[in-house]
Amino acid sequence: MARTIDLNCDMGESFGAWTMGNDLEVLPYVTSANIACGFHGGDPGVMRRTVSAALRHGVALGAHPGLPDLMGFGRRVMDVSPREVYDLVVVQVGALAGVAASQGAALHHVKAHGALYNMASRNRELAMAIAQAVRDVDASLILYALASTVQVEAAQELGLAVAQEVFADRSYQSDGSLTSRKDPDAMIVDADVSVRQVLRMIEQGKVRTVQGEDITVSPDTLCIHGDQPGAVVFARTIRQALDEAGIKVAAAGS
Repeated sequence: MARTIDLNCDMGESFGAWTMGNDLEVLPYVTSANIACGFHGGDPGVMRRTVSAALRHGVALGAHPGLPDLMGFGRRVMDVSPREVYDLVVVQVGALAGVAASQGAALHHVKAHGALYNMASRNRELAMAIAQAVRDVDASLILYALASTVQVEAAQELGLAVAQEVFADRSYQSDGSLTSRKDPDAMIVDADVSVRQVLRMIEQGKVRTVQGEDITVSPDTLCIHGDQPGAVVFARTIRQALDEAGIKVAAAGS
């Protein structure tokens, strides 16, 4: 299995007077940042500051488009059409690309957020809408997509580079989907348990589901959530474990 992995984190999700996540503390340990674009979180100033901080740490820049739902943090399912999803992604990726360009930088990837990500993992039409939007804005961008789902197939069908994503701090269902956050078993809160899951996914290409079955994954990028309690400890512990296992950590596609 792969001996190189990208370590990504969702960031820039604060807005106004409201603070979310541990961005500055997590940045030293990751290789790519998925930066909110103002719809589920983030605002113009937060976008600018997060891009700047990521660049200082040499972290690859990614747009993190979500549903237009600040109150629900983009984690509530919405009845949106493929055309609406296409428009949402085009606008958000374009906005962050502009922020990056203003600092002499360019985007590296796109990763959908929350409910939009999960919906597109199950719905081929939504997956195609996201992939088409990314290709139309910049066909050189890498699409980060949940491993072994229609998101990956959509990107490949449209000729996009795709990084298959697995999660360090989430549990899995037998169909390869992530356990709903409404379930008490959704989040992995023990860093040692997380490390064991991470190493097995990378070294063996397998992950144990909450049903007790093994499913196959082909990980290119590994997500850590910066908004969960203990995020900094998770990031530091996982990065150390990867280094000790001789697994190279680098942005996807590099």
